[in-house]
Amino acid sequence: MYPTIESYVGQTPLVRLQRMASHTNSVVLCKLEGNNPAGSVKDRPALNMIVQAELRGDIKPSDRIIEATSGNTGIALAMAAAIKGYAMTLIMPANATEERKASMRAYGAELIEVSKEQGMEGARDLALQMQAEGKGIVLDQFNNPDNPAAHYASTGPELWQQTEGNISHFISSMGTTGTIMGVSRYLKEQNPAIQIIGLQPAEGASIPGIRRWPEAYLPGFFQKDRVDQIIDISQDDALHAMRQLAQHEGIFAGVSSGGAVHAAIKLAEQLDNAVIVAIICDRGDRYLSSGIY
Repeated sequence: MYPTIESYVGQTPLVRLQRMASHTNSVVLCKLEGNNPAGSVKDRPALNMIVQAELRGDIKPSDRIIEATSGNTGIALAMAAAIKGYAMTLIMPANATEERKASMRAYGAELIEVSKEQGMEGARDLALQMQAEGKGIVLDQFNNPDNPAAHYASTGPELWQQTEGNISHFISSMGTTGTIMGVSRYLKEQNPAIQIIGLQPAEGASIPGIRRWPEAYLPGFFQKDRVDQIIDISQDDALHAMRQLAQHEGIFAGVSSGGAVHAAIKLAEQLDNAVIVAIICDRGDRYLSSGIY
């Protein structure tokens, strides 16, 4: 039996930084989630949310799925909907890059834009309004436990196996917080001493995919006690590390990934013989039109 494309979600490479952290005696590893079929870490929860909703009988192929997204989850859901045969409506802020919008349309999704001022909060509100009007079913990546469950079942075990249980620190940018919640739960079960570090944008920074949520919009499955430390990342630090990744490591990634690597290197400078893993959320070609390169 030949595999289908969904068989290749997950099992992404874990690679060592060769130059950027060479001045430390710690190991900094990057989990290359851009190697997923739709190009980001969000492939994992997107597919899982649809599969689990099907198994529960919450959706059937004649249904339309609606979701608010800042980009990567939308692309991943559009791919998963195409695999499974669902119509897809995605709602996102208008200031998202053209690459992300075009990728969603390429998979056959309908795209609705809200203003930059309305932002993700406005997109989420509109998705729920459309569901209330009977226009489709919202999977709700921000409150759906199938989001972190995907990382508990796949990302966490992969990291444990790929580091042979030697991982000491895990660093992830926080958007929906699904990645950090699921990975934290799995890794802490293996070794409670593993440190889980979350990243949020510093005041005034605008980093695609990560947020400082107002209390009313905080993801429902986020548990603060699963994160040992939260670090604010500046726009300049994230952009600089992102460019350094491409130029000195051959890793072409997005801005939030640059933030994770910046934090990982700073941590490596403070520790002895640590094994630090940073999530590389997606690929840099998703952001070319924004001029950041």
